[in-house]
Amino acid sequence: MALNLPSPAQVKPLFFSSNNSTKLPGSFSLKRKDCDTTVERRVYCSAAAQSPPPAWPGTAIPEPSDFKTWDGPKLISVLGSTGSIGTQTLSIVAEFPERFKVVGLAAGSNITLLADQIKTFKPQVVGLRNESLIDELKEALADVEHKPEIIPGEQGVIEAARHPDAATVVTGIVGCAGLKPTVAAIEAGKDIALANKETMIAGAPFVLPLAHKHNIKILPADSEHSAIFQILLYTVYPGVAKGALRKILLTGSGGAFREWPAEKMKDIKLADALKHPIWSLGRKITIDSATLFNKGLEVIEAHYLFGADYDDIEIVIHPQSIIHSLVETQDSSVIAQLGIPDMRLPLLYTLSWPERIYCSEITWPRLDLSKYGSLTFYQPDDKKFPSVNLCYAAGRAGGTMTGVLSAANEKAVEMFVEEKVSYLDIFKVVELTCQEHQKELVASPSLEEIIHYDQWARQYAASLQKASSV
Repeated sequence: MALNLPSPAQVKPLFFSSNNSTKLPGSFSLKRKDCDTTVERRVYCSAAAQSPPPAWPGTAIPEPSDFKTWDGPKLISVLGSTGSIGTQTLSIVAEFPERFKVVGLAAGSNITLLADQIKTFKPQVVGLRNESLIDELKEALADVEHKPEIIPGEQGVIEAARHPDAATVVTGIVGCAGLKPTVAAIEAGKDIALANKETMIAGAPFVLPLAHKHNIKILPADSEHSAIFQILLYTVYPGVAKGALRKILLTGSGGAFREWPAEKMKDIKLADALKHPIWSLGRKITIDSATLFNKGLEVIEAHYLFGADYDDIEIVIHPQSIIHSLVETQDSSVIAQLGIPDMRLPLLYTLSWPERIYCSEITWPRLDLSKYGSLTFYQPDDKKFPSVNLCYAAGRAGGTMTGVLSAANEKAVEMFVEEKVSYLDIFKVVELTCQEHQKELVASPSLEEIIHYDQWARQYAASLQKASSV
């Protein structure tokens, strides 16, 4: 099913701002239905958004207090334990039981896997977002001798996040659902192993000042931002002065359709979008890679994490995915971080930082560049992938616009998975939702406003699909 909207090629790039409204060209036969919603519609007039203080302002220097010694393994909580990030994190814990121990788990609805994780890792508290499955989980744990405390709903996830014994919380929950638990962890003084993009993309205007207030560390767990983090550590400490960063070069594999001709894009099916050429990822992020929204969202995340201007963040397609990102310094030197494409590597570093843990080459294969022969690079095709320019525009608008973009994309991907919209419709739905939000953009939102516009964006995006059948 395809929406009756202009194609990405027909829609001129939008440059969102809080004080300048730009309308899409042309007229549409599609009219938006009033969607069923209890979210109050509010209108704000605000100045252009100012970015909050970055998590790592051009440096990644550990403080003396970061070099901690633990009386036994380091204690962690894992949010989204049954997802891709969660299962890979727990595989690290299983391999290094002398270094890490799980005290909290939180999951959505995969009871079978969650029960197995509880039996293996013996957490003290478990949060189950789907409250209706509590009895099923308890039944699955009937023969477990030392049962954890099981807390239903969002509150259960929050309690796992702020467990008093946890030193680090791995945030692997997809979407804005991970925002409140992350805030709870920060307020409880926990370092964050950041694997939830929405924490930065939607929540940065609120989360970053909160992190600075509570003096906690936000450690990036995805490969690109971990690469930048590691580069900044070694270029700024102890060698180069603060302010050495000139440009960030974010690499990406290019996704499933990097070699597809533009004229074939209209024929893309769900099965095609789920065939990632390099990485083993969850369904949502695999589709985001196929649209390049993943890379555009990473631009926004890099801006908030490291304080680089959008003009100083560049996307480079690197099909082999060996160089995970690069940093150009003020004297035009370019420094890269390399490694095999394995999500466990950045996850491990967020858990062990500022230390390094020796890994066996049996379970952690070492990089042998001679096996690759050559590494290639090229610019993304923004005509095939209008997501790139859209993300830059939303990022420059700032405030609630980035969260709206992320939520609209998440809803559009959901509709694509359900085969309610086509692949190309994903770009249209996101752009139209951002366009509509210009009149209500909030420059410095509260947590409640961030969540409000996340809900609004999902409902507006869904209403576009509903209206197409009128």
